[in-house]
Amino acid sequence: MGSFLQFFRVLVLQIVGIILALGGVVGFFRSFFITKTRMFFTTLFLVGMGIFYFSAQVLPNTMEYPLFMTTFGPGIPPSFHLDHMVRFFKNFNDFERVGNISYDPNDIPAPLERDHAEVVRVNLETKEVITEIAPGIFMNAWTFNGKVPGPFVRVREGDQVEVTVKNHETSVHPHNVDFHAVTGPGGGAGVTTVLPGESKSFSFQALNPGLYVYHCAMTNVATHMAHGMYGMILVEPKEGLSKVDKEFYIMQGEMYTKGNLGKKGMQVFDGQAMLDSHPQYIFFNGKIHSLLRNMKVETGETVRFFVGNGGVNLVSSFHLIGEIFDTVYPEGGIGSDLHHNIQTTLIPPGGAGIMEFVPEVPGDYILVDHALTRADRGAWGVLTVSGAERPDIFSGTVNPSVHSGH
Repeated sequence: MGSFLQFFRVLVLQIVGIILALGGVVGFFRSFFITKTRMFFTTLFLVGMGIFYFSAQVLPNTMEYPLFMTTFGPGIPPSFHLDHMVRFFKNFNDFERVGNISYDPNDIPAPLERDHAEVVRVNLETKEVITEIAPGIFMNAWTFNGKVPGPFVRVREGDQVEVTVKNHETSVHPHNVDFHAVTGPGGGAGVTTVLPGESKSFSFQALNPGLYVYHCAMTNVATHMAHGMYGMILVEPKEGLSKVDKEFYIMQGEMYTKGNLGKKGMQVFDGQAMLDSHPQYIFFNGKIHSLLRNMKVETGETVRFFVGNGGVNLVSSFHLIGEIFDTVYPEGGIGSDLHHNIQTTLIPPGGAGIMEFVPEVPGDYILVDHALTRADRGAWGVLTVSGAERPDIFSGTVNPSVHSGH
């Protein structure tokens, strides 16, 4: 009963504060040319905002954006407490400005050529930055090592993996990491929770070969992932994977903004849109147009895609227009039955897949989530294939204005 009365008191004070603040705003603009009256209404606005803010210090969860959000998951809802907002603006000039947040799809450690287990050290820095996710559209992205997705980690079945997580001192929020490749509580999240400026470590043995997602698992988990906190770890089988000529690292993600699709400027994260599964932007590798002119192969080369889905809501129907996947490791599993001659493969949120193929005809091949309206939100890229023409396989004059063929 005491908690309810405390909540009711704070709620009443907040309502009074909002009324006074709104009255101050309305009065200010109505008396814009009267200096003394303007000063009165400015004071009224400041008093109202002061009541609104300080009344909530005894019950912080009432001071969140959006106000009065209701959820039933574990931990906190996907809203932002005013303290975090204040710290965000206080730290705004200290956030690193990242010109290109996108992780290079070519940046993958070489295949492991050893027949024994080793200790592998993985260093992850959680860092909140300001970046452009689409032309003229900026967001506060939360990252591992300053990129989205985080670095591609490659280990061997049986390796002992030592993970160190450091939270950059300019971060506003605590962070941690959950590796889906971990056998143990929370995937490591519970032992790596770090406040800004802190560092913690843990170790695990990579028992199961496969391609796995890792991500921040602080509550609200979806909020941290929707800001860009995900990556992948490959646990190679003891016998290794078959050799290929080129490998690429691709992760699909979603961004939820208060502004509508294409709204320019600095955008605010929209927790309600995330709850409703309505992302404004869907992309590969952290931003719009991230996979253009940076994925190049020759005809006849063997190609392997490592594809993950950072989510947090949508299942990806991953498709490469004009190619057929010769081999698919469904859901990133190694050791289970392989699929062959696949047109489109499903990648669930928090899941992965491995695709192998040999391009035989030169040209630009567009990769998409085949829920194709998502391409309008940014979910597409291009694989460029060079080499001699193969009229025995494909002939005809390509219309340059028809990019996809779909």
